[in-house]
Amino acid sequence: MNSPWQSAANALNRKWLTLTALVAAAVGIHGYHYGIEDEAIYLPAIKAHLDPSLYPHDRIFFEPQTKPMLFDDLVAALARVFHAPVDATVFVLYLLSLLLLLAALWTLATRLLPGARARLGGVALVTVLLTLPVAGTCIFLADQHLHPRTPATALILWAVAIVVPCAEGRAIGLRRSVGAFALIALAATMHPQMAFYGAIFIITLLLPSVRLGAVLGAVGCLALLAVAMFIAPGSAEWMEASRSREQHYLLRWHWYEWLGAVAPILLLMGMARLARVRGLFTASAVAARTALFAGVGFAAGLLITIPVSMERLTPYQPLRTLHLTYIVMILLAGGMAAEFALKDRPWRWAVLFLPLAGAMSYAQFDTFAGSRHIELPDGRASNDWVEAFLWVKAHTPVDAYFVLDPHYMSTHGEDYHGFRALAERSQMADWDKDPGVALLFPVLAGRWHREVHALDGFNRFTRADFVLLHREFGVGWTVVPRAEPPPGIDLALCPWQNHTVMVCRLE
Repeated sequence: MNSPWQSAANALNRKWLTLTALVAAAVGIHGYHYGIEDEAIYLPAIKAHLDPSLYPHDRIFFEPQTKPMLFDDLVAALARVFHAPVDATVFVLYLLSLLLLLAALWTLATRLLPGARARLGGVALVTVLLTLPVAGTCIFLADQHLHPRTPATALILWAVAIVVPCAEGRAIGLRRSVGAFALIALAATMHPQMAFYGAIFIITLLLPSVRLGAVLGAVGCLALLAVAMFIAPGSAEWMEASRSREQHYLLRWHWYEWLGAVAPILLLMGMARLARVRGLFTASAVAARTALFAGVGFAAGLLITIPVSMERLTPYQPLRTLHLTYIVMILLAGGMAAEFALKDRPWRWAVLFLPLAGAMSYAQFDTFAGSRHIELPDGRASNDWVEAFLWVKAHTPVDAYFVLDPHYMSTHGEDYHGFRALAERSQMADWDKDPGVALLFPVLAGRWHREVHALDGFNRFTRADFVLLHREFGVGWTVVPRAEPPPGIDLALCPWQNHTVMVCRLE
């Protein structure tokens, strides 16, 4: 007969084995990609810590965003301590970040849902839907690459798990409240914006009543209107950078994005009622508070993104409240489905989860059609563009300055891989990632505007255009499509090419 200690150890082992299996399932479903999307900002910062000679011409386009965080410092320090390549370090940390996120979800599920079956259903549903787009925000529940948002979310969810009893009106004590906000502070070192909205969510859960929360939310929205009177409008360059981010402007959203913002509020209200009828009073209270949190965020989003006078506040992106809203909603939905519908019938679980997993995986294969589904740190290029970037890294001077089509990341087959992240060389400003930094730090908007508009009509550039670029900006290299290079490219100065792209000197 097992002792209580042995039973607890066995339960703990089962929990971590389950979570490890879910991490493996997440990678299998959603894939893994190195150097894509926001890693075009974070990877250069990591690599600049390890080699300060990198990026002599363009650090200004990633350092301001990463300096307030410790994320890049931590990754670089781990790579240095373990004498590990950056790509291998990032892959291991990606797996650990998923494990931390799922562990935090499991902890929260234990506070909300009775029994292991409900917990498994909730965490499994989030796992299957990790790359579900959060309405109109251009973010996922968790990215298919290492992003500081993932560990920050894990820390926030652990904080939420601490204060969940308050949603029912039960006291948790000063020590636990301080512990929750300490976790939020730690999350801020990873991702300040996520921590800000995490703190608001914690405050929403700590409030004595939903009615008081609605009143305070309304007061906060009115305060935003008052603040608008004292905010100077952005420069024309800043406004252009900001308006390149259509997700920040609700009037530019598609109808299904509006649905994705409003439907969770209604669904959570319905789930709160169902949970209360079923005796899940904690889950009911948290669902109601989460609906309030989402509703206030939506109202703030309307105020900030519709009146022109509020445009300078768009970088705060109040609709990011939907990220935590989606996570809590899906966790509750999966747990309640497992408890009330799936039960212990394996075929029911298969009917729910297999089609969802197949659809999510298909979407990832379609999005990254030109790359391997799982880009392991094995030194192999995942597509022709990445192969070109790796050649640049190995065969060009550290101070080489490149110019690329400012929309190169969204080129068919490029699959959103960042040049700076993989080639480890400087480049002129682009339209894909650099405007995001410029709108956060308006002082950069002028330089971004000057550089990106110097590249207008890049695919039609003549020899004279490239000479002018070299004279004004000092660029000396480019990566261009092989099939349709700009007419000003001298093919005799292209030392490397593959089926898709060429690397060429401009001097």
